[in-house]
Amino acid sequence: MRNADEATRKRILNRLKRARGQLDAVINSVENDGKCREVVTQLSAVSTALDRAGFVIVSSAMQYCLTDPEKTAETEDGLTIDELEKLFLSLS
Repeated sequence: MRNADEATRKRILNRLKRARGQLDAVINSVENDGKCREVVTQLSAVSTALDRAGFVIVSSAMQYCLTDPEKTAETEDGLTIDELEKLFLSLS
């Protein structure tokens, strides 16, 4: 994420922090014998927040990789477009 601009980094961090808060709510609900609907609703919110953060992470990495593949390979431990595609597909 070294290549992400500050606004993108902030969006990613906000989504991940939201997911962390929602995950804490899921854990607390399970520990306190929460109702099934409450647990599933919170779990869905965690999943959505992680999916959205993942999309922003991958899309910004793809933009960086496609814009300057040689520099990306240099600065990101040899990351290629094919490897980035595999990483993206591993999220689905």
